[in-house]
Amino acid sequence: MTEWSYTVKLWAIRKRDYTKPYQLRWKVGLRPHSESFLTLGLAESRRAQLITAARAGEPFDVESGLPKSMVEKEQDISWYEYARQYIEMKWDGSPGNTRRTLSEAMATVTPVFVKDTKGMPDVRAVRKALYSWAFNKNRWDMEIPDDVARTLAWFTRKSVPVSALSERLLVRAALNALAKKLDGKTAAAGTISRKRAIFYNSLEYAVEGDLLNDNPLDRIKWKAPEQVAEEVDPACVPNPTQAANLLAAVRDQSKRGRRLAAFFGCMYYGAARPAEVIGLRRKDCELPRRGWGLLTFRETRPRSGTAWTDSGEAHEKRGLKHRPRKEARYVPIPPELVSLLRWHLTAYGTAADGRVFQTMRGGLVQDTGYGEVWAEARARALSPAEFDSVLAKRPYDLRHAAVSTWLSSGVEPQLVAQRAGHSVAVLFRVYAKFLKDGDAAANAKISARLGQGG
Repeated sequence: MTEWSYTVKLWAIRKRDYTKPYQLRWKVGLRPHSESFLTLGLAESRRAQLITAARAGEPFDVESGLPKSMVEKEQDISWYEYARQYIEMKWDGSPGNTRRTLSEAMATVTPVFVKDTKGMPDVRAVRKALYSWAFNKNRWDMEIPDDVARTLAWFTRKSVPVSALSERLLVRAALNALAKKLDGKTAAAGTISRKRAIFYNSLEYAVEGDLLNDNPLDRIKWKAPEQVAEEVDPACVPNPTQAANLLAAVRDQSKRGRRLAAFFGCMYYGAARPAEVIGLRRKDCELPRRGWGLLTFRETRPRSGTAWTDSGEAHEKRGLKHRPRKEARYVPIPPELVSLLRWHLTAYGTAADGRVFQTMRGGLVQDTGYGEVWAEARARALSPAEFDSVLAKRPYDLRHAAVSTWLSSGVEPQLVAQRAGHSVAVLFRVYAKFLKDGDAAANAKISARLGQGG
């Protein structure tokens, strides 16, 4: 961090026999400084600047010898340049999906931090240039398309300096931009929260680098737009009969469907996330001939997209969500899923690396592929009214169905949270409506206990 001092002493300009003969000398704290000039006028001008700053009570930087106003002017860079530096700093230690979120946040606020909007390209061109190129470090060494280059050149010219972010109204405008989607509609609560956190962190680094005196977000009272509750909508969650019909529709529709029956089964019976099922290995499955089995989830294979990974592959190999890298989650599974998995492994074996699920060519299961199968299963298994509703609209709703089934069966919330890979707080927040359904049963238990007396 910069060391400041108010103790400043200046000496008279002296002339020496050098190429720049006029030397100005001064001292900040105990640190001496000097600067040479070609003419006496230039030397006197700099001396006058230093005297004016000292008389105005400005602190001086001990290292450079300059008053704070001059240090800030020399250090100041454009927001666009700084945002790219921030992306570069965060890039190497971040997984692909985090890189995407970093880029999204910077691409959202950067159009706000411009001197004026004259000549600004349309919103989609701006989004493409900033999100896909300016803030994607993997593409910095690639040849940039002409239209993108023109857009980025515009931002290079028009971007305000970082010091301008000390203006609260400007930062408030950026917060309002974070709360909107490209079409102007309000973004999801989680999206707003993630982007704001990244924006706040970028300003913290600007403070650390002496580009800002403090974080302007700490001085702004701003509330995100009202959001729809984060709770799972019960209308999305299939009941056991509907879930069984959907899984049967998956199995019966095609060869690809048969390969995915157990895949969706892991989501419904084991409350697994899709990325966890993709990474499931045979050695992590206990599948007895009779009774309950056990799945051990140790890794995920989230799809980040080839543009955001170091390997150039669409999927990354990561630990479990919100858990230390080597931590595992153990989920007992009922005989129905044990049977599905045993049949699947008998029919298709495993991938070369031991994964349970693979495409017909041995690759990773893709969300586009299983999404198409799921859409067809809904069309086959649901009534027209159910198909037009939000019921089981996404494969992920099978995970919600698993958790809701456990809760409605009377399993303790702490155990449900452990098996689902949630914290108890998240479980209570997201599945609040399902927990409320148990009020009557809970009340009956309390009444029975109270009726026992003594």
